[in-house]
Amino acid sequence: MGRPREFDVDDALETALQLFWRKGYEGTSLSDLTEAMGITRPSLYSAFGNKETLYRKALERYSVDRLCIAAAALAEPTSRAVVEKLLLGLCDVATDPHYPGGCMAMNSTLACGEEAETIRHEQIAQRKELEAALAARLEVCKAEGDLPAGSSPADLARYVMTVFQGLAVQAGSGAGRDELRAVVAMALRTWPG
Repeated sequence: MGRPREFDVDDALETALQLFWRKGYEGTSLSDLTEAMGITRPSLYSAFGNKETLYRKALERYSVDRLCIAAAALAEPTSRAVVEKLLLGLCDVATDPHYPGGCMAMNSTLACGEEAETIRHEQIAQRKELEAALAARLEVCKAEGDLPAGSSPADLARYVMTVFQGLAVQAGSGAGRDELRAVVAMALRTWPG
């Protein structure tokens, strides 16, 4: 029987999440991870698998704990409320003083080389999933008369996701919550209906 772990897996995963968030996927080395987590490489491999698997686990935690804003936003009763809740929720997540600025997924895979190509493609697919879910929700809003008949839910969803991603990049570059909220207010002024 193996020896019991001498570290808290949950704490180690949170440490890895924050490190990937700050330094990016490629910018975070195994040495960075083991040093910050206070564990050896064999312990990292035993508990989490390789770096890519650890990143995926950290990203899953990030999505569940911090990007739950999307599900809550999609449940709002009007298209404007959906967009407002989604964008303001991101402003709060991306500027939380307890975490690095921006969005972990965007920060860690925005500029990647070949090593992170599969991770980057997974992130693109996840963003497209959110865009598709938003477009479907806006289609329902249109059918309910909440959006003008001539509007395109797909184009509106793409617009919102462009603003969403721009907010994340701005927050990662140091923009504060009030600055981001001003951008959201401007985007909402252009909302149809």
